[in-house]
Amino acid sequence: MTLPTALPLVAGVDEAGRGCLAGPVVAGAVILPEAFDLPGLTDSKKLTAPRRAVLAAAIKTQAIAWAVAMVWPGEIDRINILQATFAAMAKALAHLARQPALARIDGNKIIPDARLGRLVGVLDQEAIIGGDLTVPAISAASILAKTSRDRLLDVYDRRYPGYGFAAHKGYGVAAHLAALRALGPCPIHRLTFRGVLPDKTPRQLGLPGV
Repeated sequence: MTLPTALPLVAGVDEAGRGCLAGPVVAGAVILPEAFDLPGLTDSKKLTAPRRAVLAAAIKTQAIAWAVAMVWPGEIDRINILQATFAAMAKALAHLARQPALARIDGNKIIPDARLGRLVGVLDQEAIIGGDLTVPAISAASILAKTSRDRLLDVYDRRYPGYGFAAHKGYGVAAHLAALRALGPCPIHRLTFRGVLPDKTPRQLGLPGV
């Protein structure tokens, strides 16, 4: 009797915090089993915070492997937000306990070889626009990235009071911009993003994303 051949492992990859003015950009990578029980799994932005928390715990229990990685504001300012996002994604993939054969990445870009490190040549990639809505492993990665980042910004809200990080998670909402005008930036702000140092011309702009 011929035993069935195991399917190659596929990781979903997504990020959170790309468009924020403060805090790290966070990437999640998740390998889901062929069968899983994650009702309501979808893009993290479509879910309430309590539902994300429930799903995040279930994803960690059921996943074949999962990892979350961060790139911090100083590095974002140094290499730009796009390259920092690639770096966070590559770090998350490298930290998976199992090596996937394929990474499915939300968006229209794959990770460049310069950021992949030891994964160059051993990992295929596929960019999927809207993948956080249509590919369960990408949805799972989106949820882990966002819940990890949100918890961190809650901590920073207590460490750096007055900015409202627990409410807006570092995005450039009116209350955050008003706090920046009143208080100036704190150590977790991205100094090259527009609105953080309003008297200086920015070298890069915050881009949409979660």
